[in-house]
Amino acid sequence: MGILSRFKDIMSSNIHAFLDKAEDPEKMLDQYLRNLRSDLGQVKAETASIMAEEQRSKRQWDECKSEISKLKKYAVKALEAGNEGDARTFLEKKSSLAAKEEELQAAYNLASANAVRMKEMHDKLVSDIGELESKAAMLKGKMAAAKALKRMNEMGSSVAGANSSISAFGRMEEKVNRAYDEAEALAELRKDPADEFEELTEKYEESNDVEDELEALKKELKNNKE
Repeated sequence: MGILSRFKDIMSSNIHAFLDKAEDPEKMLDQYLRNLRSDLGQVKAETASIMAEEQRSKRQWDECKSEISKLKKYAVKALEAGNEGDARTFLEKKSSLAAKEEELQAAYNLASANAVRMKEMHDKLVSDIGELESKAAMLKGKMAAAKALKRMNEMGSSVAGANSSISAFGRMEEKVNRAYDEAEALAELRKDPADEFEELTEKYEESNDVEDELEALKKELKNNKE
């Protein structure tokens, strides 16, 4: 059968090497399994047909054996009734069916052997497809992990670039702060010397704010009376 031959080639091939050549391994793997399941559907249909043929052959053989058994009984009854001619007729019919019975038995034996082989191939195909599905799941898991690792590596490169930029910014900030401190120190150095005498007089000056305000209120009251 072409399907079984093709499946045998698939099972004996190196699926890893096959996927390595595929442009999209995951997509190719799914297509691979779809083809196998389609083949399995055809094998199931063929297996069912051959098993039905086995049942048909068995039924025909059983019917022939049953007819032969009846003819023998009729021949016995005819002899018991003293009808030797009738008995001879039944036995002649039985003899003609004997050759047919042998042919039907041979047909059944062949159909039965075919059904056994087909059932074995069907079961093996189901088992092997299950094994391939497990392998496919494992391979998909590995491919997903490989893609994730690739993304992590790409992200790692981006993070490294960002860290480099952050470090550069930190160095720039430090440089700016240092320049600011230097400018501030230089400005401090360039200030005019403080007038020590002026500072000394300001220290001993008394505030007359209250007295001034009091005098202002007195003047305001005096003006109001006038």
